[in-house]
Amino acid sequence: MAKIKKIFLSSFAIIVATILAYLAILRIPSNAQLSVNQSVIQKGALQCFNNKAAKPIDRNGELQVLVWNIYKQARENWHETLEQYSHNTHLALLQEVSMTEQFKAYANSSAWFSSHVDAFSAFGVSSGVLTLSIQSPLVACAHVEVEPWILLPKSGIYSVFQLSDQRELVVVNVHAVNFTYGIEEYKQQISALSAALTKHQGPVIFAGDLNTWSLERFAIIEIMLKQLGLIEVEFSPDNRTQFVNGMALDYIFYRELELVNALSPATDASDHNPLVVKFRL
Repeated sequence: MAKIKKIFLSSFAIIVATILAYLAILRIPSNAQLSVNQSVIQKGALQCFNNKAAKPIDRNGELQVLVWNIYKQARENWHETLEQYSHNTHLALLQEVSMTEQFKAYANSSAWFSSHVDAFSAFGVSSGVLTLSIQSPLVACAHVEVEPWILLPKSGIYSVFQLSDQRELVVVNVHAVNFTYGIEEYKQQISALSAALTKHQGPVIFAGDLNTWSLERFAIIEIMLKQLGLIEVEFSPDNRTQFVNGMALDYIFYRELELVNALSPATDASDHNPLVVKFRL
């Protein structure tokens, strides 16, 4: 009995020490926080950014979009690959971005406007979804949903961009909740982001790493977005990263835009392959 008690206490001590170490290196904001370019007057952590004077994001009625889970830039060739696929791109929706000094230097040198959700920080480096755009958004707002098992937030950005035809484009960049028992938290996150779309009459892009690794999860996406009139982009070639059951994890849905072409090239620069899409107004 004494031996069992000793083993139990040792195991409990290890668990407590692991939790304390976990909490010591992580900083999780109490509210959703959005960080934007340091050159913008509104600095620091905000929930929403506003710029009524934003210029159109498209060029001559064309809009090229990159969607990519960049795997915290863990692979050495992330930089050159990102530059390759973001060439001539007007809008880059990235997930699992680690805001290292190297990544900040890339964003600044490329003259991007960046909107980043501070989902959590480890060792002082913030991680979350990031939207890069050649022009400032009219509006950008942060959203987070806590993973029920690992307690780390997954994040999303709701943005509104001006178009040259005087319409406004709503863009949702999301990294969906992954580790759940059941679909309640997943449904809650997608519901919150799609609910914001019901107030918008006009073009929409809803995209990201949606973690659709089950039929139940994909059904939530399909039902909610189709009710809003959104269409799923089909890719050729289609090298989107798949779960073990063959279900794709990354998607782009759109409304009131003309799809010109869409491809998902293969790369070893991340554990996800990018999505590259061209739209026309």
